[in-house]
Amino acid sequence: MGTPDFAVPALRALHEAGHAILCVYTQPPRPAGRGKKLMPSPVQVEAERLGVPVRSPVSLRNAEAQAEFAALEADVAVVAAYGLILPQPVLDAPVHGCLNIHASLLPRWRGAAPIHRAVMAGDAETGVTIMQMEAGLDTGPMLHKVTVPVGRKTTGELFEELGAVGAAAMVEVLANLAAFPPQVQDDAAAIYAPKIDKAEAKIDWSQDAAVIERLVRGLAPFPGAWFELGEERVKLLLAEVADASGAPGTVLDDDFTIACGSGAIRPLRLQRAGKPALERAEFQRGRPVASGTRLA
Repeated sequence: MGTPDFAVPALRALHEAGHAILCVYTQPPRPAGRGKKLMPSPVQVEAERLGVPVRSPVSLRNAEAQAEFAALEADVAVVAAYGLILPQPVLDAPVHGCLNIHASLLPRWRGAAPIHRAVMAGDAETGVTIMQMEAGLDTGPMLHKVTVPVGRKTTGELFEELGAVGAAAMVEVLANLAAFPPQVQDDAAAIYAPKIDKAEAKIDWSQDAAVIERLVRGLAPFPGAWFELGEERVKLLLAEVADASGAPGTVLDDDFTIACGSGAIRPLRLQRAGKPALERAEFQRGRPVASGTRLA
């Protein structure tokens, strides 16, 4: 049960490990691109390539959908970024319940955007948790954790890495469930990772340079942190902290160093609306930004 690219490695790994995959559940095709053509999810594409039956109900809250799920008589349901609420009858249907690949070291970063939040908060490490699902939001018992260093990785890079790590961890757990006794989460240590709000993506130059640099990595490649250059919106996809200072939002030199509330940053990769992402030097050749320019 999964939808985005993050869940594809798990589906592939389970198939390669020889598990009998009775059915794949994924979200329905969505309109995409300029033509708004209905596009199947990455998980559906992979399932069809593997020859696995696919179901894409709009909801699992109705009795008919729940009965169809129970009729599979599955030993276990593997869930990874599915995107639909699993009602109690669905959670209870498989013999061993529903096991989720969650992209954080629970109980830290429960919720919709654990990777983004870990990067934006400056966490030194993140990882995946294999957990037994229950009615609460990522509150279930934990079976297995794998830690991954964050370093200067973007959310996009961690998304790909944790997808692979989570797939391997799930295969390891399913190979010997008895070796992974569930551990209750410490609710007092829980931190919520809310969905990214569009308003968060606009860069506030009055903030500390390190905070802005983490915001940039945390929102790359999507939705992308951005600023206004004149009347144009520019996405900042990668930056570095620079040793400089000045009025926040001011370009300090011809190398595009930008003053922040404390310190400064230097863009490494930028993207104008409707254009491909460019390295700073290439961006500057096409759209020079002079020293003294004020950014909004």
